[in-house]
Amino acid sequence: MPVTLSNATSPISPLSIAIVGMGTVGTGVAKVLLEQSERIARRAGRPIQLRHAVVNDLKKPREIELPPGILTDNVRRVIDDRETQIAIHLVGGIHPAKEIMISLLESGKDVVTANKALLCEHGPELFARARELGRSIAFEAAVAGGIPIIATVSQCMAGNQITSISGILNGTTNFILTEMIQRDQSYAVALRRAQELGYAEADPTMDVDGTDAAQKLVILTQLAFGTKVKLDAFPRRGIDKLDLGDIRYAAELGYTVKLLAVSKLVGNRLEVHVSPTLVKKESPLAQVHGAFNAVALTGDVVGDTWYSGRGAGQLPTASAVLADLIDMAVGRAQLTFERLGLWNIEPQFELLPQAETSCRYYLRFNIEDRPHVLADIADVLGRHDISIASVIQHEAPETASGDSFVPLVIMTHKTTAGHLDAARLELAQLTTLRPPLVELPVAG
Repeated sequence: MPVTLSNATSPISPLSIAIVGMGTVGTGVAKVLLEQSERIARRAGRPIQLRHAVVNDLKKPREIELPPGILTDNVRRVIDDRETQIAIHLVGGIHPAKEIMISLLESGKDVVTANKALLCEHGPELFARARELGRSIAFEAAVAGGIPIIATVSQCMAGNQITSISGILNGTTNFILTEMIQRDQSYAVALRRAQELGYAEADPTMDVDGTDAAQKLVILTQLAFGTKVKLDAFPRRGIDKLDLGDIRYAAELGYTVKLLAVSKLVGNRLEVHVSPTLVKKESPLAQVHGAFNAVALTGDVVGDTWYSGRGAGQLPTASAVLADLIDMAVGRAQLTFERLGLWNIEPQFELLPQAETSCRYYLRFNIEDRPHVLADIADVLGRHDISIASVIQHEAPETASGDSFVPLVIMTHKTTAGHLDAARLELAQLTTLRPPLVELPVAG
């Protein structure tokens, strides 16, 4: 039977809701609703009535005991229930999550979701369908967990043209990088540690190859710049190929390595990318450790702003879901949804071609330890307008054969990706170099 989550006597009729998906986040949402019913009701302006909680397996042990009649494995109970006004959609992936959301909207329910993959892939379509039906979709929990970054971009900075987003948007990779940096561990060892602690899935691919951060960046880019960027339209690199040696060299140079998601205006075009990036040790982003997220926003009116907090986990994400639920209850979410016009997929800005993007680069070569090799590399770089800022080459051990390869690290001045691509093709012809050539952008 439905349970009204407030002990207060109120003449206002309760707001009836359902949770579709009782995994880690759904359980956290239900837990807070049950334990803090008075507070939630007070802030929502009326009691909250939990009518349904949809799960895949009714027999699975759960962290929370719900009142009888709430738990079901049949989503049609929610869809067909005309009294349920808001559905908290916590189903992951694309299918059947998309079909479930559309059915919920078509049955007259507003939706709160945390599914960034779905919004990245089908956001404008879903937003358009919601608007046709007179419904709204709220999605604070889809990006950066407990950090209220969606509200910040869409509401708090509404008087600005945001000019730059730079963020650590994946807690799993930030935890792994922290382990590599602070414990001097290899990627493989740090990943195992993340899996043991529950920060990384058994299959961590979406996190470590940069896909998760890129999906979140797509959502933020649409909000900030009114431009829907396809996931395959911009460069995306993860940390799964990152070598501990490069982290050590970065530290020697005064930098740390972070997986940065960047979307910024360059003139009247958008530069968008996700990549492991060298960040100055004294910068705020370099101080974000463990499974935390952080986002730096720049607005043309307010200037630089900064947001940090737990980007994942049961209660941080539940916090964002509950904020959306309360906004739905009082009507703020509906007003914001209509104002944002997220169904409009006409881009306001074109993408800057990757070849025209510019920054400083960290380059690591494996070179044959003999005379003139550095001069050959410098000659190739110079002919492609790439200026060298600094060089690290540690002394090589003597070998009996005299045949040895050693790392050579070069920090460049600012150059374009196109110049670097052209130089790379020529460098590959040098017999004194052994692959791979490692290149990492430098923030700043």
